Amino acid sequence: MNYLMLVGAALVGTVLSAFLSCIPALHIYNVAALLVILAVKVRGLVPDEALAMFMLGLVVGYAVLNTIPSIFLGAPDESTIFVVLPGQKYLMERRGFEAAVLTGIGALGGLLILLLLAPILPTVLPIVRRVVGPHLHWILGAVILFMLMSEWPKGSDRGSTRLARFFDAWRSVGAGLLTFLLSGVLGFVLFYGNLVPTEMAFQNLMPAFVGLFALPWVLQNIVSRACVPDQYVAGSLDLSPRLIVRGVGAGALGGLFAAFFPVVTGGIGGFLAGHATAQRDDRLFILSQGTSKLIYYVGAFVFFFVPGVHLTRGGMAWMLSVLYSPRTPAIYWVTIAAMLISGGLAFLMLLWLSRGAIRLVTRIDYRWISAATLLVLVALVYLLTGWGGLLIALIAMGIGLMPVMWGARRMNCMGVLLVPLVLRLAGHGTTVASWLGLV
Repeated sequence: MNYLMLVGAALVGTVLSAFLSCIPALHIYNVAALLVILAVKVRGLVPDEALAMFMLGLVVGYAVLNTIPSIFLGAPDESTIFVVLPGQKYLMERRGFEAAVLTGIGALGGLLILLLLAPILPTVLPIVRRVVGPHLHWILGAVILFMLMSEWPKGSDRGSTRLARFFDAWRSVGAGLLTFLLSGVLGFVLFYGNLVPTEMAFQNLMPAFVGLFALPWVLQNIVSRACVPDQYVAGSLDLSPRLIVRGVGAGALGGLFAAFFPVVTGGIGGFLAGHATAQRDDRLFILSQGTSKLIYYVGAFVFFFVPGVHLTRGGMAWMLSVLYSPRTPAIYWVTIAAMLISGGLAFLMLLWLSRGAIRLVTRIDYRWISAATLLVLVALVYLLTGWGGLLIALIAMGIGLMPVMWGARRMNCMGVLLVPLVLRLAGHGTTVASWLGLV
């Protein structure tokens, strides 16, 4: 086995992912799924280990670089939704480049955390898995409960009557609860039904996520008449070592939680860690989300290579497990080395591609970019999932617009995964699905 060739395969994946990550709302998992189908058809042409490292490069590049469309083009996915509000604030303050670099530094911190954990993961991970496994349903249920309880009323308390003030205060809370409920029902429909072509069933959730997260944001950009100011490319950051440690530490807590627990995304993990560590600084917030996102994506994939564990978490590990299973402990350390080198390359490309994004958004009307993004999204959904996928995306968009219009958290849209999975883990999934007429 040529280890240098494997690292090279990871670097090729990183370079490809760098450019794919700049396409608004194109998730690297969708591209990886198509590559897995191709690999099945030409099985044996590419060594399994090389394919595994190539996919590692894809996920590392995406974890570092999907910040660019999130900040500059405003089409976030479910794991970057928390970066967008502070990131957009920085963008309108002419500091979009600074926001991108902050997330990149957070990602480098995430790589360092995974490197420090690498020697103990083979010992610790099986213990954690054995202890936590029987309790997944109520732990995830507690996460849901905290998410919903933390949706605090945001009213102005200026209504002319008590009833008016009551409805004003509970408008956002009600929208959040309804969003979570409706997205959960949509999740049941997707889990127990199939509206997309059978050969593309692995993309069943793709149109839902596009509709819940990407389409509402793009439509908001089109109607908001936003004008992006000229951006300032700073030569330094107002960032102390103490601030970096705090941000990376908080992001690591959230990222590790999200990487280990199923369907908990980097955004949710970062949200929990932010509350646990009482973050109030925008720099801390953006930095920690960069760390959380990196560990969520890359950590979940690295867990698959841990000797004696081979934990399948995250879409990339799940897809790779169809074709490949790590055979020797040596491949684990090759994975760690390739992860670090790919992460360093991705950070350098982040600096370069962010400058390109700045030239784009300051020279072309933001609404035209958003309109083009909308066309790309619709085309991707149709090409990958057909008319059934477009129907799912349209329904999901209606749900995803609720938090936009009434000021609730978009994180509530994650009910699409959390509700059906928690009920299935608790043994009640089929019962609820039968109530809904799905089985």
